[in-house]
Amino acid sequence: MGSRTSVVWNMGLLVLLFMQSCGLYSFSGTSIPQEVKSFSVNYFENNAPINSPLLSQTITEGLKQKFISETNLSITEKDGDFDFSGEITSFVVAPVSAQSTDNAQLNRLTISMNVRLVCASDDKISFEQSFSNFQDFDATLNFSDVENDLVDEISTMLIQSIFNKAAINW
Repeated sequence: MGSRTSVVWNMGLLVLLFMQSCGLYSFSGTSIPQEVKSFSVNYFENNAPINSPLLSQTITEGLKQKFISETNLSITEKDGDFDFSGEITSFVVAPVSAQSTDNAQLNRLTISMNVRLVCASDDKISFEQSFSNFQDFDATLNFSDVENDLVDEISTMLIQSIFNKAAINW
């Protein structure tokens, strides 16, 4: 019985190793084709009517760092096998809920962006998609006091969503 379990386990390991070597599965959780060796991230312009001064840089550099830290792809200045571009389209603060006196208890910062990925080796992986995320904050706080933290939190969520779409096919 022990040797039979060992044979089954070894067969399973061989199948898993075969799948990884063929590019069908990655231990990192990504499903990036093996032909993709590099990536580039163009500067994400902030085209929102109202905006945060560092948002473009935060998104652009954050996306670069995400791919550097979580993939084996090398970064290039332009024309990578994965080539990201896009723009920030919306930066909106709006009330979320009202008390009986019609004063908002919470405000919400929502950031939206349009992202394009061109995959040089497989056009089926390429996409253009809008991404949006938000964070609520106490309406009694001064927005300028919490803006940097909110922008960092939302940017992190947006970058994760973009990464998931491009590298994990979510």
